[in-house]
Amino acid sequence: MMFRKQLTAMAAVAVTLVAAACGTSGPSASGGAATAWSLTGGDEQTFRSSFDSWNKAHPDAAITPTFFANDAYKQKIRTALGADQGPTLLYSWGGGTLKSWVDAGKVLDLSDEVAADPQLAGRFLPSVVKTGTVGDKTYALPNNAMQPVVLYYNKELFTRVGAEPPKTWDDLMALVAKFKGAGIAPFSLGGQSKWPMLMWLEYLVDRIGGPQVFADIAANKPDSWSHPAVLQANTMIQQLVEAGGFVNGFASIATDSNADLALLYTGKAAMYLMGSWAYPTLKTANAGFISDGKLGHTTFPAVANGKGDPANIVGNPANFWSISATASDAQKQAALSYLKDGVMNPQYVDTLLAGGAVPPVKGLESKISASPDGAYLSEIYKLAADAPSFQLSWDQALDPGQADALLTGLSQVFLKQITPQQFSDTMNKTIKP
Repeated sequence: MMFRKQLTAMAAVAVTLVAAACGTSGPSASGGAATAWSLTGGDEQTFRSSFDSWNKAHPDAAITPTFFANDAYKQKIRTALGADQGPTLLYSWGGGTLKSWVDAGKVLDLSDEVAADPQLAGRFLPSVVKTGTVGDKTYALPNNAMQPVVLYYNKELFTRVGAEPPKTWDDLMALVAKFKGAGIAPFSLGGQSKWPMLMWLEYLVDRIGGPQVFADIAANKPDSWSHPAVLQANTMIQQLVEAGGFVNGFASIATDSNADLALLYTGKAAMYLMGSWAYPTLKTANAGFISDGKLGHTTFPAVANGKGDPANIVGNPANFWSISATASDAQKQAALSYLKDGVMNPQYVDTLLAGGAVPPVKGLESKISASPDGAYLSEIYKLAADAPSFQLSWDQALDPGQADALLTGLSQVFLKQITPQQFSDTMNKTIKP
């Protein structure tokens, strides 16, 4: 039965707003106020501001948020859902993680709500809404910005060595030698977190073989991890590591602490491959690096004789809210009301733009260009809107078990503990018939 049919008339519930700090805010299954779990950094301030405004205006439908570091959240939400102790609003990337929640009956089908209210999903770009669907049903709705992965660079360092941003992989490898010769790390990388390594594999596989390579992997095509594009991409990654392409000690640098981003703006590293969610974080950490014109960005370089369109991008079309199936009726109603009226209202959109993020909402071109970061945000919006392929991050597109194996194996590739062939052989064993 759909969510609308499940709701019953409810008495008002008096709640007290709890400070939105890291820690446990209480599971949905226990009743009480609706809850939401999300991530620190990035759009955290947007979420805090939104929930604060919502709770002040809707004290009888208040939502208590709690924020976790990326890796900690992924572990905690998995454990909580397994015990039916998850929050009312669940934060996700869509893809395989969302599908696993749907298959386990952990989240509500919102299809009737979307059909009844054309603006609930219709205000978003269709390509983004699709990531929140499983089959032909909607289980999640966007809650933040489009997040393509781009190559950020320190313009000051490029000027110092007389270099230009790389347009091809050969250009990139030449820059490694140039920056190393100047005593500068070519690339920053948070290797301890593992998932930042994945962006290198995603882009290289796409540039070499095109998006169909991963489409076959995601479809569990037998031996799809042995595609020549995967083997070549991992070989190129190991060549980049051997050439000293990454900062010394990258395996011990954590992205959750923003230590990798700091290497870029402090001049320790020349380049940084990361999702556009890094921009709002940079605005908070060192706004002067942006205002002084030191930050540059470009697309991932092309690979000679590659089949992939250089305009293809990888990353996250957005992040999403789903509603827990184990929440009480009162919690479900509060969450649905928030999705309708609290998410992506004019104030919410303005807050995202002010923070340096691009909402996936239709018809925002003029508002984006007029924002303080209009030039950058317009380029990100166009990059996402015009991309022939916008591939969801692989660790989110795959089921959680495969994703764990992928990140572990790729870390071993970067550390040269296994060969590209061994990586492919191991990953082929995770394919489900």
